[in-house]
Amino acid sequence: MTNPGVLVIFGATGDLARRMLFPSLYFLDADQLLTSGLRIVGAARSDLTDEAFRAEVKTSVEERLGSPVPDATWARFSARLSYCPGDASDPGTYKRLSAMIRGDQERVYYLSTSPSLYIPIVNGLASESLTGAPSRIIVEKPIGRSLETCEAINGAIGKHFDEPRIFRIDHYLGKEAVQNLIALRFANTLFEPLWNRHTIEHVQITVAETLGVGDRYSYYDDFGAIRDMVQNHLLQLLCLIAMEPPSSMNPESVRNEKVKVLRSLRPLRDVDLPVRTVRGQYVRGMSDGQAVASYLEDGSAAESDTETFVALCAHIDNWRWKDVPFYLRTGKRLPHRSSQIVIQFRTVPHSIFGDTHLMANRLTIRLQPEEEISLSLMNKTPTLSQGGYELRPLELNLSLSDAFRSEIRRRIAYERLLLEAINNNSTLFVRRDEAEAAWTWVDRIIEGWTRSGIRPAPYPAGSWGPAGAFALTERNGHTWSE
Repeated sequence: MTNPGVLVIFGATGDLARRMLFPSLYFLDADQLLTSGLRIVGAARSDLTDEAFRAEVKTSVEERLGSPVPDATWARFSARLSYCPGDASDPGTYKRLSAMIRGDQERVYYLSTSPSLYIPIVNGLASESLTGAPSRIIVEKPIGRSLETCEAINGAIGKHFDEPRIFRIDHYLGKEAVQNLIALRFANTLFEPLWNRHTIEHVQITVAETLGVGDRYSYYDDFGAIRDMVQNHLLQLLCLIAMEPPSSMNPESVRNEKVKVLRSLRPLRDVDLPVRTVRGQYVRGMSDGQAVASYLEDGSAAESDTETFVALCAHIDNWRWKDVPFYLRTGKRLPHRSSQIVIQFRTVPHSIFGDTHLMANRLTIRLQPEEEISLSLMNKTPTLSQGGYELRPLELNLSLSDAFRSEIRRRIAYERLLLEAINNNSTLFVRRDEAEAAWTWVDRIIEGWTRSGIRPAPYPAGSWGPAGAFALTERNGHTWSE
């Protein structure tokens, strides 16, 4: 691994940079994980001096930290910061940037901008001969809004950066609990022999948000829940759960196995869509005890066919997962903010406990708001009775925050991802064929919805989505874990 001399962040005054990127870089510096010579250049349209830019970054860091930054730590970090004003479509921007970073042979570019600016930025860098190896580029999701647009963006970037130098970021892959999925599966003999169709009945993946679209309406209305969440976050989680053991933790070994999962996803035909997919859009309701507006009212729109809720029943056609349903669910204005994966095991083949109801074991991996792992086991109650054994399920809990209370734990998923990109480790990033395989599967669903005239069903804000979401699992004799 090699360390760059400069990190350039395009869109440096935007929401993502302010809330996530600069606080993450500050925390990395505070933990002395950034090399001493690394410079950080912010590039954006705002006409700021270096001093004004540093002041804005300091405000962002303190908002995230919840307290003033220590003077000594801030002095070291702020010395890294400089600013390059200019519009992404203006050739003069890249001339100014070139003058600032020409002396650095190895550069990392972070495109924290609208995807519509990816191609102009890459072409602008190339016009000043700033894209040569070993420099690399980080691009945020979404990579396009369809397979066709994804291929166009990938092709344009690929003209100037070869694939090992392109880091497609999905911040879910930076979460500690998500990375722990690999350790849970492949560092413990307990689970891997059971991780298949013979012992697992079904899998649930839920990413629930209580908030509405807020000021993201213009973006969200063009993408919807399936493009914004399913195509990247949920399918990445599915890959980590379902993939075969990689030969090593080498980036290509891990990503090869994830691609195999995506290519094994059973295509959903038009005839499947009414029973295997659910679209929803929130209407007026209650959230956290407050009356909240509908999606259309949030956007001051007369009508929209954009879904704010999606539930899917997916299947992976390979030997390990033949006929095991994978239920994916995500939505806005749901009752609780929660991201979790539920592995539902099959019931015991024969009960020796008479009429006692035995609940099947269930492994729950919670990603947020708290990171924890729990395993539900049947246990004898410590009581005397005429009937013999009395059983009930108990939870074996592993709270990561409790287990590693004395350890330094990452505060923001972007910290790890930024550090890995700076260190040129691509394991936690999405390869081109991954992104395009995910779009291939999702595009078929979107196109099928259009052909079949399947519009979003209304659901009250504060509920768990349309009634069809419950029917989705109940058809197979399953229920959602709330």
